[in-house]
Parts: sequence; structure tokens; C-alpha cells
Amino acid sequence: MRPHLPRFILIFLGAQAAVLPALAVDMSKPDVRSRSALVVDRTDGSILYSQLADDVAPIASITKLMTALVVLDANQPLDETLEVTQADRIHGRGAASRIQVGAKLTRGELLRLALMSSENRAAHVLGRNYPGGEVAAVRAMNRKALALGMTRSHFVDPAGLSGENVASAADLAKLVVAASKSPVIRSYSTTERYSVTLGRSSVEFHNTNLLVRDPKWVIDVQKTGYISEAGQCLVLQARIIGRDTVIVLLNSFGKYTRVADARRIRQWLEHRPPTAVARVAAP
Repeated sequence: MRPHLPRFILIFLGAQAAVLPALAVDMSKPDVRSRSALVVDRTDGSILYSQLADDVAPIASITKLMTALVVLDANQPLDETLEVTQADRIHGRGAASRIQVGAKLTRGELLRLALMSSENRAAHVLGRNYPGGEVAAVRAMNRKALALGMTRSHFVDPAGLSGENVASAADLAKLVVAASKSPVIRSYSTTERYSVTLGRSSVEFHNTNLLVRDPKWVIDVQKTGYISEAGQCLVLQARIIGRDTVIVLLNSFGKYTRVADARRIRQWLEHRPPTAVARVAAP
């Protein structure tokens, strides 16, 4: 005969049974909601997690990392003052800008705003003032991509407003590594807030990546992106458990999913079993 148990013990046992399934979390891979993802340990180049990393997709403003690379490769002075003209007006999506026509900013200021605040007009001014103009800038971006081994990438504009700016997550990991070697890009892309003088006013811009303001994160380089074709995108290199780690997230659904994915990946890296390495594309 089954012994009679006090009611409080039965309640306790029932509660424990309800909790146990929740504790059986699969730590062999992170809970990633973005469509494409890649996590790379830069220390030894190992792929820690890969999900559709070779699929080619629009990358939106992640493009601006490549724009920054070619502008810096051209050795154009960062203290040179550039004027925003009518030619820098963008029609359609991405047209909104706090940098008015007639404003005068240095190339360095424009580059910082393009990287940390994803300012589209700033990126357009940089492209227009590249030696040979925007066409030459885009040509240099595609040459740079090939030089970096980004064989699945293609660029058509310096801001990333076109859905024809495409790459794979694997290619973007190479772009992040290249960008991380530039002290200027590292500093500019991770600036939390920055003020510039526009007309008679001082206007403050903020970083589009919430993680740069999170004291738990030590980020070397980062860039966000969004257009409807690309979804929410995020690339970064950060110091996680003492190792330089590259994270690429493409086509996240919802405004905060990319940041939540990055946090879940970090948590997974900090708590996963030593042998848990997800190298195969997840379903």
C-alpha cells in the first residue's frame, strides 16, 4: 500500500517536478533567434557556433565598416573639413538626417557619426569625397572585399541603404577582424555619444548599439544595421571569458532580438560544457 504523505510534501514534490524540465537546457548550442549567425574565437580561429553562415543576405549599415576601411586606406586627412551639399540628400528610406545641407564637419567627425550612430548622410558625404567620387569608393569597397577573402559579398553604395549590399555571415566575420585592426574604427564605432556643432547648435548623437553602454561588455569594434530586406543586424568583436570573440547576427526579427541574441551567446560561452562546440549549421 502506498503510504499517506502529508499535503505540504505532495505540493513540494509537484513543484519540483514542474521545475525539472526547465532545468534540462541544451547547452550544446546557444538559443539564437537571428536567421544567420556565426561565433568565432579569434585566438585560434575556431568556429564556436555556425547557423546558415554561408547564406548570402542583405547587410544594411554593416556596409559602413567597409566604407570606413576604404576611406582610411585612401589616407585622406581626418581633420579635413567637408561640406554637406544638395548632392548628399538621400531620397526615400534613410533620408532623415540631423546633419543639414550646408553643414561643415571634418572627415573624422563624419566617419565617427557613420560608425557609431549609423548616420547615412555622413556615409554618403564620405563616399562622395573619396578620390574619384562615390563610384570609385564603391569600386574600392568591392576590391577590398575580394582582398579580404569575402567572396560572397557585393556593395553598391557606401551607406548600406540598398538591398543589393550583400554578404554572408562568414564574410562579415572577416570584415570585423579587418576593422578591429584599425584603432580609428575601434574607437569611433564604440563611442557611446558624440556632439558636433551644426550651425549655432551643439547636437549630440548616440550609439545605435545598446551593448556599448553595458559595463559587462568590453567591445573592440561593432556595427548595427537595418533595412526591411536585411532585418536587424549586428556584428561585433568583444572580450568574452578572456578571449577575443567575433559575433555576427543577420536578419533578426524585432528591434531587440539582435542584442538579446548577443547576450544569449555570451551566456552560452560563459556556461557551456568545455566540449560543447556547435560547428554544424543549426536547423
